[in-house]
Amino acid sequence: MIPWTLLGEAAIPNDGGVLRLTQRGDEFSIHLKGARGELMNSRVRCSERALADLGCAHIKQLENASVLVGGLGMGFTLEAALLATKASTQVTVAELVPDVIEWNKGDLGECAGRPLDNSRTVVYQGDVSALFKRKKQAYHAVLLDVDNGPEGFTHADNDSLYSLGSLRAIRETLYPSGMLAIWSAWNDPKFSAQLKKAGYKVRTQMVRAHKGKGSRHTIYLAAKS
Repeated sequence: MIPWTLLGEAAIPNDGGVLRLTQRGDEFSIHLKGARGELMNSRVRCSERALADLGCAHIKQLENASVLVGGLGMGFTLEAALLATKASTQVTVAELVPDVIEWNKGDLGECAGRPLDNSRTVVYQGDVSALFKRKKQAYHAVLLDVDNGPEGFTHADNDSLYSLGSLRAIRETLYPSGMLAIWSAWNDPKFSAQLKKAGYKVRTQMVRAHKGKGSRHTIYLAAKS
């Protein structure tokens, strides 16, 4: 078996740990140093793409739409958002860790077809939550794939992103009939209740990590009501 090769390490701000990028053949993996399991793998991409397909379904034919992707990862959600929307749509991707952006500019970017090179892509390096503090309508869809979902798995400060106050702030940045879509490794009915309390009409959809097989992940679809 081909051994894994370490390509890079990156510190997550605010003592969030260290990310490691490794490669084995044409397969890439990003995981936390010293932790079991991986955060993402280039061969497991279906649910990340489904986040954009489901979250952008309502604006598929809308001209001049604006989409925000929270969390670059390996670029699969960004790639799918670009494909799911019109050529006039601008897609902003926010990434907290600068090295992850650089990794996607390198060989890792080939996995998702180099979406950072798309002229419709705008990169925001920083905490995605900062973009919601303006409380001004700016997005038709907000797609969040930060850590493993609302539990803030890798970065404790991400818990605040899913707090009631933050969810309400995100709602204020959505245009009428806008959609907040959130990727999660599991389904938590309490979080659905929190979204409803924040003023959204909520439904969830289970998607598989691979097409028709693999782990079951949850997409929370929260429409502005």
